[in-house]
Amino acid sequence: MAACLTIVLAAGEGTRMRSSRPKVLHAIGGAPLIVHALAAAGEGGGPVAVVVGPSQDAVVRVIKAARPDAEIFVQNERRGTAHAVLAARSALARGAEDILIAFADTPLVTAPTLARLRAALAAGAGVAVLAFRPADPTGYGRIIADGDGRLLAIREEKDASPAERAITLCNAGLMALAGKTALAILDRIGDDNAKREFYLTDAVGIARAMGIAIVALETTEDEVRGVNSQAQLAEAEAVLQRRLRAAAHAAGVVMVAPDTVHLCADTKLGRDVTIEPYVVFGPGVTVEDGALIRSFSHLEGAQVGRGARVGPFARLRPGARLESDVHVGNFVEVKEARLAAGAKVNHLAYIGDASVGSGANIGAGTITCNYDGASKHVTEIGANAFIGSNSALVAPVKIGDGAYVASGSVITRDVPADALAFGRARQVVKPGFAERLRALLRAGKKTP
Repeated sequence: MAACLTIVLAAGEGTRMRSSRPKVLHAIGGAPLIVHALAAAGEGGGPVAVVVGPSQDAVVRVIKAARPDAEIFVQNERRGTAHAVLAARSALARGAEDILIAFADTPLVTAPTLARLRAALAAGAGVAVLAFRPADPTGYGRIIADGDGRLLAIREEKDASPAERAITLCNAGLMALAGKTALAILDRIGDDNAKREFYLTDAVGIARAMGIAIVALETTEDEVRGVNSQAQLAEAEAVLQRRLRAAAHAAGVVMVAPDTVHLCADTKLGRDVTIEPYVVFGPGVTVEDGALIRSFSHLEGAQVGRGARVGPFARLRPGARLESDVHVGNFVEVKEARLAAGAKVNHLAYIGDASVGSGANIGAGTITCNYDGASKHVTEIGANAFIGSNSALVAPVKIGDGAYVASGSVITRDVPADALAFGRARQVVKPGFAERLRALLRAGKKTP
C-alpha cells in the first residue's frame, strides 16, 4: 500500500480564460500550471493520478513529460469535483494511507503545505481541508464551524444562507482524506444542490455524520490563488515572481531593481550574480557565480559562465553557452553557440550555430551566416582569432587559431591558423568624380 496517493484534478474547461489553449497549459514562471501542481505533489512521494477532460491529448503530453509515471484518468462528464475524484476510482481502490486532492489550476500551493495536510491525518483526522481568508470571499465556499470552532461543513456560495455568506473563512479546495475511509466518504456524496453536481466539499458533512474527525488548516490567500481568467493568471504570476526574487536574494543574488526582473521557476543563479533592471529570464537558464547581466537583456535556454558579462540589450537564445569571463555586449544575439573562456562579442553581432575559441574577438556588425534556406551550418572560430567589424562568415567555414579576418570581409572558405584573410572588393578612388556624379544625378541622367 502506498503511503500517499495524490490526485490532481485537471479536467476544467477554463472558459473564462477566453483561449483555445486548455487552461492548465497556460503558464506562470515559464511552466504550465499543471507542471507546478505536479512539482508540489511529487515532493511528497507516492503515486500521482491526474484527472483530465476528454480529448485533452496536449494536456496528457505535458503531464507525461513532467511526470512520466503519472496515471491518467478521464472525466468524460463534468459533474463536479467529487465526480472528478471518483474518475480515478481504480487508483483509490488500490489503497493508500493518505489521499491528497490537489488542483492543476491552483499552482502556487507548496509541498510543505501538502505535508501539513498529511500531518493532520497522522494526528488522527480523517479529513483535512485547506482554508484561507480572501480579500473578497465572493464565489468561494464557506467554512462552517460550531461555537467551539469545530468544522461542520463547507457550503458552496450558491447554497449558502446570507449569514453563511458573511463568513470570511473560505474553502481553498485542497483536501486530504485518510485512505481507509476515503472511498466510503466519496461514494456517499450526492448531487442535491443548486447545480446538481457532486461536490467534494460535501465530504466534510458526510465525514462528520460518520463520526470521523475533521480539521481545517488555514493558509495565505496567495498560496491558494486559483486561475480561472487571464487576470487571475497575471495575479498568480506576480505572486510567483515575488517568491522567486526573494529566493534569489536569499541565495546571494544582487538585483538592482527586482520588480523589473522576470524569472522562471527553473532559473538557476549563482552567488554574487548581479542583475540590472529590466532583464527577462526564459526557461532553462543557468548563470554561474559572479556573472553580470546588464539591463534589457533576454535569456532563454542559455548557460552563462562564472564572471561572464551579458548585455545591455543582449539576447541569448536556446543553446547559447558562455564560458567563464565571456563578454556579450549590446545588441548581440547568440543561438546554439559555445563561446569559450574570455571570448568577446561586444556589440551588434549575430553568432548562431557556432563555436568561438577562447580569447577570440568578434568585431561589431559580424554575423555567422548559418542558414542557406534549407539547412543550418556551423561556423568554427579558433582561439585568439580576430574577426574584423562588419564581416560575414558564410557557414560551413572554419577560422583557425590566431587568424585575422579583415573588416568588411565575406568569408566563404576556411582560413588557416595565424593567416590574414581579406574577402572584400578592392577600393577604387576617382579624384573629383563626386561633383560630376552630383551633376548627373540632378540632371536625372544615368551614372556611369
